[in-house]
Amino acid sequence: MTTESAELLAVFDPRHRADPYPALRALREAGRWHTMSAGSPGIGVLTRHADCIRLLSDPAFGHLTMAESVFRPVTDVEEGLRSMLRSNPPTHTRLRRLVSRAFTPGRIARFGSLARELAADLLDDAVARGEVDLVDAFARPLPLRVICTLLGVPERDEEVFGGWASALTRGLDPDQMMSPAERAARAEGTRGFAGYFTELIARRRVEPADDLLSALIADQEQGDRLAADELLDLCVLLLVAGYETTVNLVSAAVLAFAGAPEQYALLRERRDLVPAAIEETLRFDPPIQWLARSVLADTEIAGHALHRGDGVIGVLAAAHRDPDVFPDPDRFDITRYAANREAGPGQPARHLGFGQGIHYCLGAPLARLEAEIMLTALLDRVTSIEVTADPTYRPHLAVRGARALPVRLLAA
Repeated sequence: MTTESAELLAVFDPRHRADPYPALRALREAGRWHTMSAGSPGIGVLTRHADCIRLLSDPAFGHLTMAESVFRPVTDVEEGLRSMLRSNPPTHTRLRRLVSRAFTPGRIARFGSLARELAADLLDDAVARGEVDLVDAFARPLPLRVICTLLGVPERDEEVFGGWASALTRGLDPDQMMSPAERAARAEGTRGFAGYFTELIARRRVEPADDLLSALIADQEQGDRLAADELLDLCVLLLVAGYETTVNLVSAAVLAFAGAPEQYALLRERRDLVPAAIEETLRFDPPIQWLARSVLADTEIAGHALHRGDGVIGVLAAAHRDPDVFPDPDRFDITRYAANREAGPGQPARHLGFGQGIHYCLGAPLARLEAEIMLTALLDRVTSIEVTADPTYRPHLAVRGARALPVRLLAA
C-alpha cells in the first residue's frame, strides 16, 4: 500500500514534535511500504522493525554521490556532515579502520573520571537551584566537555561549537524541509568547523598531544593515510555525533522517568538496571528517529521493487514500537533489556538506536559510558523529577532532542 506525500509529511508536522509516536503508529499500521514522492526515482518509507533491519544491513542499500542521490540538496554545494556517514565500502571500511585504531575502548575509558567529576558538580548545582532547564544545566555541558577534551579542543573553545553542531544536525534533514535561514546556518557551521579544525590540525602536527586528533594524525603519517579532507571531516563528525547523541539520550531518559516515576523508583532500588534503562530509552524515544539510504543495486523490500537511485527512509522510531516485535511497545520498561529478565523467555529484539550494519555508531561505547555515569549521578542525588513546563523541541526531524526541559529536582 502507498500513502500520499502530503499525508506522510504530516508525520513531520511541528504539531507532532512533542509526541510523534501516535502519528508514527498510524503510519506503521497503514502498511509496510509508503511512497513519499511520486515519479522515479522516488522515496519510500519503512516503519516495520524487520524492514528497517534489512535496510540498514543489506549492501544493496547505501549512499550515492550528491549528483546521483534522490536526497540531493537544493544547492550544488555539499555541506554538513560527511566522511564515514555518507560513504560505502571500501572507502567506509578504510576510514572506520583508521578511526577505530585511535578511538579505542581504553582511550574512551580514561574519560570516565572526568565525566563523574563533572556530573557531580553539575547536579549538585542543579539540585541546589531546585528548578532548572535540564538540557542547559546537565545534559549538554558534560558530553560537550568530554568530546572536546577527547579530541584535544581547549575548554575555552567549547562554546563556539554549540550553534555549529546544532546547524549541522538540522542539516541532516532533507533540504526541502529546511528554511533558507537553516540552510545558511548549515553552511556557516560547515565553514566554521572547517576553519577551526584546519588550524587545530596544523597545530597538532607541530605539537602533538595525548588526544584523539593527534592519534589520527599519527596514523596518517604511518602509511595507511588519511587525506587532509578526510581528517577534517572526521573531526567534525566525531565532535557533532559524540556530543549530540548523549545530550538527547540523557534528556529523553529524564523525561521518560518524569512520566513514569515508578520506573525511577525501581531504578533507585536496582542500580544494576542502569544499563538496561539506557537501552530502553534508546528504544522508547531514540535520538535518531530515522535514517535514509539510497538503492545501490536493483532489489526489493517490503514487496516493492526498487532500482538504483531510488531512496528509502527507515523510520527507526516507528520500528522500535512495532508490536510484532516489542510487547507493550508504548510502555517505558527499564527491565525490558535486563540481563536476567524476570518475565518471559528469551531476549528482547535489538533496537536500532545506534544504527545497524557497517554504519553502526562508532561512538556508542562513549555515549553509553556517559549516560551510565550521568544517570548514576542523578540517582545518587535526586529522589524525584517533576517537569514544571512542557519541554520545547528543536526543529530537527532526523535527530530528536529537547531544546529546553524545565524540571524540579527533589534532593535525596
